Amino acid sequence: MVTIGDVAKAAGVSRSTASYALSGKRSISPEVTQRVLDAVAELGYTPNAGARALRTSQTRVLALFAQFVEDEFAPAMLEYIKGVTDTARELGYDTLLVSDDDGVGAVQRLARSRMVDGFVLLNVAEDDDRLEPLRQVPQPGALVGLPGDPSGLDVFDLDFEASGRMMVDEMHALGHREMILVSQPEDVVERGGAYVWRLADAAKDRAASLGIELHHYFAASSQPQIGEDLHRFLDAHPGATALLLNNEGAAAALPAVLHARGLSAPEDLSVVGRYSDVFARTFSLPFSAIDSAADRLGRHAVHQLVGRIEGSLDKASPHTVELIAPEVHDRGSMAAPPAA
Repeated sequence: MVTIGDVAKAAGVSRSTASYALSGKRSISPEVTQRVLDAVAELGYTPNAGARALRTSQTRVLALFAQFVEDEFAPAMLEYIKGVTDTARELGYDTLLVSDDDGVGAVQRLARSRMVDGFVLLNVAEDDDRLEPLRQVPQPGALVGLPGDPSGLDVFDLDFEASGRMMVDEMHALGHREMILVSQPEDVVERGGAYVWRLADAAKDRAASLGIELHHYFAASSQPQIGEDLHRFLDAHPGATALLLNNEGAAAALPAVLHARGLSAPEDLSVVGRYSDVFARTFSLPFSAIDSAADRLGRHAVHQLVGRIEGSLDKASPHTVELIAPEVHDRGSMAAPPAA
């Protein structure tokens, strides 16, 4: 194993000078620093994380709590994970992925062991039992997802209520008066996925205020059931001219469903979903959508967390709840309803 001593010898400097050149804790001339960096590259030296933690009380590791559950669309979760891990790496942090079913125990265990400098939580539930222990540990935490009580934590999420209203408003402005809203499976709601009912309740309230008939359904998240669900919803409401999707699996299945029915968007049915541009490109989806902002949310959460870890944010500074305003990316799937 290559040591800092090997690096110092190759660079022709003392061990302490090599260490200071890498840590930046003392001013070292650019020439000497470059010799040390060249030696690091040549020898393939990697600083020992344990030794660094003893010196600085930091591990440069963030814990990312994320789970893949059967009734949610896995590719969508990967986008949130990528946003967190990419940003952590850019800021010089590694990421420890934690998928333990015992989230409370995992928070407490990692905090006691000082294995990580901070926590990022995905899959945040309305009444999330991980939040109270997270408020009690010395390491800071950030959430991607709005819980019922966000106090004492930095929270970042899409404004799902505004998203629901925007979906309805976009279709209403085009002349649609009967719509179908397809949400995530009911199991997601039952375990506290508040984003589902926040969007649905706001959409239903807006539709009622505008005199729109809105049919709301929960649907599966994967094939073949989601395809069957979409056929059933369309069969039940032949007069509906607009389809609103808060279900990534439904968006991915819809092209095949429309093809099987001999329909196209927007000529026969206008469509708007809620997912990211990356998701749309991955599945070649031609539908307009509110950007889920997965990458932005991960970036904002990690920047805020690292700011608290490294002191650019005072530990006593107020915690933030940031809801990103929805934006529709128009891909041409919304138009005036077809003539009767």
